[in-house]
Formats: sequence, structure tokens, C-alpha cells
Amino acid sequence: MGRRPQPQIRTRLLDACTDHALAHGLPDRLEPFVSATGTSARMLLYHFGTRDALLRAVLEQARERQLDLFTDVLRARPGEPYATTLFRAWRTISGADGQPYLRMFGRTPETPVHERWPGFARQATTDWLQPLSDGLATLERPGLATLVLAGIRGLLLDLAATGDRDRVDRAFADLVGLLDPPTERRSGGDTLAGCRHDVHLADGA
Repeated sequence: MGRRPQPQIRTRLLDACTDHALAHGLPDRLEPFVSATGTSARMLLYHFGTRDALLRAVLEQARERQLDLFTDVLRARPGEPYATTLFRAWRTISGADGQPYLRMFGRTPETPVHERWPGFARQATTDWLQPLSDGLATLERPGLATLVLAGIRGLLLDLAATGDRDRVDRAFADLVGLLDPPTERRSGGDTLAGCRHDVHLADGA
């Protein structure tokens, strides 16, 4: 009789492989995953079938983690101006917590995920539209979700290419400032001013 599937072992191996890939990049060989899991290539192939299947599983789990993190920081919070939420989200996405996902899922079509996940480019864009639209609805600007997402993606590309944190953070503050409704500016202008002052404190800056 062959071995029965052991989902808990597979889950543990996948967690370790995903941790390694987020920290060091997606490897093109099994050896780094063997070292990260403390097991053998034979055991990895037993649980995942092929190297490509393991790599795809790692990408999928890493994407689930990214979705959990980024969706949470982008969601509207009762009693908090969405402009403030966006500043906090930017600090997370562009800072140390977000960098492993930006490296893996990329700012360019040449990253490995696009080769192994057909249609990912479209999904990677549309995933963020709904939480942004829901949040911007609190500012009565849900239709600007596409524009705000394009701004975030463009600024991430700029930051990756130039490393000019101060300039890019100022640009993000300007973008968010354009979303601030006139009524909010009259009643709570100090809130955005304080956020603009603090935006450069992103993790990893």
C-alpha cells in the first residue's frame, strides 16, 4: 500500500517554501526549498508532484498572504477618514511589510509569476479595485478607484527605479490631497496636513 496523503505535512512544507521565496525570491531549482524545509527533494515531489506544481503552489499562497495584508490596509474603517487609511496603506505597501510581495509579484511583466500564472497581470490589477472603490465611497469618490490604483502602481515603479523615498512620498501625499472633499478640508484640514508630514516614515525608508 502507498502512503496516504498527509495534508498537514504538505501545509507545513508549503509554508516554509513560501517564507523562503518571499525572503529570497522564487528559485529555479529545488535545492533552496530543500534547505528551507529541512526535507528532501523526493519528499517535496511526493507532496507536490512536480517542481512546477510546487512553484505554482508557492505563488498562490504568497498571493493569498498579499491579498490578506493589502486588502486589510485598504479597507475603510469606521470613524477614520479614508485619506488617513490610504496613508497607512501606503506605508505598509511601499515599506518593509510590502516589499517581499512587490518583489515577487513584480512591477514588470518579466517577473517569474507572469510566466507561471497566465492572466495574472489582469488579476493583479482588478483585485485592488473593489477595496479602493469601497473606501473612496466614504469620500463620495468611488469612481476614482482606477485613477488612485494607477497612481499607486506608478509611484511604486518610481520608488523601485529611483529609491527617492522623500519625493515619492510627497507625490503620494499630493495624490491623496486631491481626493479630500471640500467639506473635509474645511472641517478637518489639520488631519491631512498631519498625514502628509508623517507619510515619509514608511517602514524601510
